[in-house]
Amino acid sequence: MQKQAINIDFHNVMESALGPGLGLREEDLNALVPRLKKAVRALERRRWEDPVGHSLAWMRLPYDHPWLPDLLALAAEVRARFNNLVVLGIGGSALGNIALQTALNHPFYNFLPWEVRGGPRLFVLDNIDPELVEGLLELLPPEETCFNVISKSGATAETMAQFLIVRDLLEMALGRWYREHLVVITDPSEGALRLIAERERLPTLPIPKGVGGRFSVLSPVGLFSAACCGINVQELLDGAAFMDYMCGGQNPLHNRAAVGAAIQYLLYEKGHHITVMMPYSHALRDVADWFRQLWAESLGKRYRRDGTEVRVGPTPVKGLGVTDQHSQLQLYMEGPRDKVVTFLKVMVDEATVPIPNLYPDLEDVAYLGKDHNSLADLVTAEWMATAEALRQAGCPNLTYWLPALDAFSVGQLLYLLEVQTAIAGELWDINAFDQPGVEVVKRMTYGLMGRPGYERYHAEAMEVLKARNPRHRIC
Repeated sequence: MQKQAINIDFHNVMESALGPGLGLREEDLNALVPRLKKAVRALERRRWEDPVGHSLAWMRLPYDHPWLPDLLALAAEVRARFNNLVVLGIGGSALGNIALQTALNHPFYNFLPWEVRGGPRLFVLDNIDPELVEGLLELLPPEETCFNVISKSGATAETMAQFLIVRDLLEMALGRWYREHLVVITDPSEGALRLIAERERLPTLPIPKGVGGRFSVLSPVGLFSAACCGINVQELLDGAAFMDYMCGGQNPLHNRAAVGAAIQYLLYEKGHHITVMMPYSHALRDVADWFRQLWAESLGKRYRRDGTEVRVGPTPVKGLGVTDQHSQLQLYMEGPRDKVVTFLKVMVDEATVPIPNLYPDLEDVAYLGKDHNSLADLVTAEWMATAEALRQAGCPNLTYWLPALDAFSVGQLLYLLEVQTAIAGELWDINAFDQPGVEVVKRMTYGLMGRPGYERYHAEAMEVLKARNPRHRIC
């Protein structure tokens, strides 16, 4: 069967659909073409010409994955041996894992019996709240559990704190066999976690040089737990490669990632500073969460590349159709016209769930079961109604259509959104691959926790606490 590409329907972002003075005109897109061409060429040149370790190394992942055989072999061992897999990670070392699992496995995967799952239950500890951590560790027998520790730097405070706790728990419960219950994913040659793994002979997989956390879902970071849970990771990579091909060519207006970036950029410049991702598929809800980090950390920047202060950045908001029609939609309909809504929709519904034709005498409910209607029909009707209502309210909205809810299509989607983000960074002339604001928080945390070399941050924090005005606190 021939593979299909994701389609983007952006009719509802155009002035011809929204009304005079609203949305984009054809001239807006055409005027941006020279800059789009320059942005696409810059990314294409840097991805191949720059040395390994550059920030565009993630663009090579669909083709360059020498670690894949080791990953699949290690995942097969975990699938055969363990009832539970716990990912210890945060941010880009967790959100992609969650997104793949919810998108491509049964919605209640962890409740399925072993003979149906064929692999471990998956738990992703993406927070260090002590009640959360303690609650999970109390439930999972150490002898049945494998822990996947993910940190590129090997110094992520949250992940390394979790690791220390788990490492101690495993050794106390299992003695010298604790090593068989740990899999480390980290930098191939550097960092404290790499040193620990080599010292204790722990199984490891690499995070390729130059692959940043929020762009790492198609590396061992995201693919190991996916493979352990039975997801076809080769299909994910093939889908990403297919989308990479579809984003080629000379005309950027035929490039899905370039068009997506252009729409977001142009609407931002017109005052639409909030971008909402709203899947009309429960399975894709965590893709919106993953995208929220990708978009926010990549594009929320104080400075342009030349050092000019710009303070740019569209604010990403996640939603879920139809759930958030009953929580957020009122704001989008009648609140400030500062939003653009991106819907995710699947062309073919794998499940439909027919609605029974009951109570024919009660017209308030009888219509739901008439004409062989199903829940899939109702979801589609609600998406159509929401898109049209937003259009009538002057709120730009567009829809990304996935051909199917499978690994190939999800691989396409993730790669498309990554490239779209990179092109948007070029349009704003910012570095989409660093996060200096986050680094400030990390340094302060190190100081407050007593890490050597960061004493001044501790002292500064203490001075700030002393300077707080007691009148600004209600006790």
